[in-house]
Amino acid sequence: MQRFLRKLANTIDSNSLSTRFRKKRFFKFLKMVNDIEKKLERPLKILDVGGWYHFWKNMEFDKTHHHITILNIEEIKSENQNIVCIIGDGTNMSQFNDKEFDIVFSNSVIEHLFTYENQEKMANEIRRLSNYHFVQTPSFYFPIEPHFLFPFFHWLPKKLRIWLVSNFSLGWYKRTKNKNDASKIVDEIRLLKYSELIKLFPESKIIKERFMGFTKSYIVVKFN
Repeated sequence: MQRFLRKLANTIDSNSLSTRFRKKRFFKFLKMVNDIEKKLERPLKILDVGGWYHFWKNMEFDKTHHHITILNIEEIKSENQNIVCIIGDGTNMSQFNDKEFDIVFSNSVIEHLFTYENQEKMANEIRRLSNYHFVQTPSFYFPIEPHFLFPFFHWLPKKLRIWLVSNFSLGWYKRTKNKNDASKIVDEIRLLKYSELIKLFPESKIIKERFMGFTKSYIVVKFN
């Protein structure tokens, strides 16, 4: 089961379910970029919170005239002048001025912040830094947890989740025998509900991505 689910969720495999969702989602973002570029009549400054260089290269943004800033807690190297990678914290981006960017983009990051308070900080920073944003995050209501790739994992009691992580390799996480480390891994992921996203991004439109009748993830978009 784990092998099958990892194959479906593999973002490197161009034929995987996850990749197909990402490409479809990116077409929506690309249309947004083109519309804003026409409106502003110049190349855009885009901030990717928690992103990776290879993502933008795979989407061929390394060949565009737009300027991409990737902020991540890890050091990332860029091979292109129009893509700059810096180390930073998505909950506190005080190194940037208000409305410094034309678009803030973030893909599957805000659920990795441990607490709702941290998620609120990141949402406020995103809203501060641009008039437009495009934020994707998995849905709490989808039955298969996308990081551990285990049915109903996020709905189980915390003690049981820690036990599972301590005894099995799940999804993208190897077995972690140390219970304190296992607890941190479990605590890191906090999937968001639709009602919480409305509070975090009150001016935004929230698009539901569906799969087999369930809401798989949300795209939070502000563009008006």
